[in-house]
Amino acid sequence: MNTKWIIPVILGTALSAGAQEPLTPDIDPGEYVARPYKGRYFTVTDEGDSVMMVVMNPVTVYPTLRFKNKKEEDFYWRTVRDVKKALPYAKLICETLIETYEYVETFPTQKEREKYIKEMEGAVFEQYKPALRRFSRNQAKMLIKLIQRETNQSSYSILKAFLGTVRATFWQGFGRLFGVNLKTEYHPEKNKEDAIIERVCTLVEQGAL
Repeated sequence: MNTKWIIPVILGTALSAGAQEPLTPDIDPGEYVARPYKGRYFTVTDEGDSVMMVVMNPVTVYPTLRFKNKKEEDFYWRTVRDVKKALPYAKLICETLIETYEYVETFPTQKEREKYIKEMEGAVFEQYKPALRRFSRNQAKMLIKLIQRETNQSSYSILKAFLGTVRATFWQGFGRLFGVNLKTEYHPEKNKEDAIIERVCTLVEQGAL
């Protein structure tokens, strides 16, 4: 699996650290809201009536969130803003990684694979660079966390696995210049702030927030 194309995506977020006001994402967040039901079918009751049955998707219900102070409340609503901005891109990155891997595996030679990846890298860079450069620093950091949420790997680990330690270290150092750490990990089970992020992500995915 070759993921060189992810470099301009991460680089674009790092370079965007100077953005002032977060803007509406160019990806429609509604594309990533889970449908409330899996499907439907018709059946006949014991009384002979034809009825439609709807198979619902699982829904996560959280207790009411109570803030201890204004700082906690401000953090929550910043998280809602940043998750809504970054989550669609994290999901897009995950989908593209999977699709790219499956597609390049159909090429008979490594040379053809590398040629395709290079062409795709340029296309992705041109398509998403303008939007990603409008991310604030906090939204760039959120994207790095959510990439791990979607792929179960840190951005640094992805780069190291497919580009090697030297190039991964270079991009890590470059990102740190703009306040973005590609080694950032995501642990909602033991980190309080990550737990809030996970709650917001789940509610956004369910269309409840």
